[in-house]
Amino acid sequence: MNFAMGFIIIVLIAALIGTLALLGKPDENYKSSTKPNTIRLTLIYVIVIFAAIGGLAWYISQN
Repeated sequence: MNFAMGFIIIVLIAALIGTLALLGKPDENYKSSTKPNTIRLTLIYVIVIFAAIGGLAWYISQN
């Protein structure tokens, strides 16, 4: 179980770093058009993280 949790955390961090790396594109039009998408993606990350924590809490309470 510790391996799975560590793996999930590593994947989440890698996804976040990859997303933030895409924000550094030099094209100004690209930057301004992706701002709403970045906000939506951040909200998705927040929702998924809270759902994962809730699922983990539920799993622990069942055992």
